[in-house]
Amino acid sequence: MNTQKINQVPKDRSVLLMAQMAFLTAIMLVMAFTPLGYIPLPFMNATTMHIPVIIGACLLGPIPGGVLGGIFGITSVIKATIQPNITSFVFTPFYSLSPEFHGSFQSLIVAILPRILIGVISGYAFLFFKKRMKGLSLPLLISGFIGSMVNTVGVMGLIYLLFGEQYARAGGTDPSLLLGVIMGVVGLNGIPEALIAAILTQAAGRALFAYRYN
Repeated sequence: MNTQKINQVPKDRSVLLMAQMAFLTAIMLVMAFTPLGYIPLPFMNATTMHIPVIIGACLLGPIPGGVLGGIFGITSVIKATIQPNITSFVFTPFYSLSPEFHGSFQSLIVAILPRILIGVISGYAFLFFKKRMKGLSLPLLISGFIGSMVNTVGVMGLIYLLFGEQYARAGGTDPSLLLGVIMGVVGLNGIPEALIAAILTQAAGRALFAYRYN
């Protein structure tokens, strides 16, 4: 009897984990292929796709969070391929604006690696702050902010390192000014996005934790 109970707990947890992963993945897929997930801008798409990744990382842990981040990254490759704009080549190797502006294997690094890190880093951040703070609100807020900034800094940083000159010329920017432009994006767009992500992560995370343990 005791042996059955001991063996049953991991199985029940694995089934619950799979169900929660499936639920979050379904939400992300709906967001990815509707205006909810990717908001068209003149030169690239803004996104809210990182928010379910951060929530999943806080709820399920860094490794499931990294898997959800990988799904986010794959959807961004698909989105950039089927609905491209002038800088989509930095997110997909399957699109070229011209012989001068073309995607490559490095596009997959830009699109996927920072998104995996969203889940991993925000998941570990949540565990770190949860051990040192009372309640869930502050750990969720901080993890939401950190996860969103990982997305913004990671993507824009890799674009600068791997596609700097191409990206600048495609957007009509002098390559010598690109670093300043990217810092402006991080400051003017990244920080407000991170604050929104923090608030939404805190609100949704508290509700999901309450449901999970009731």
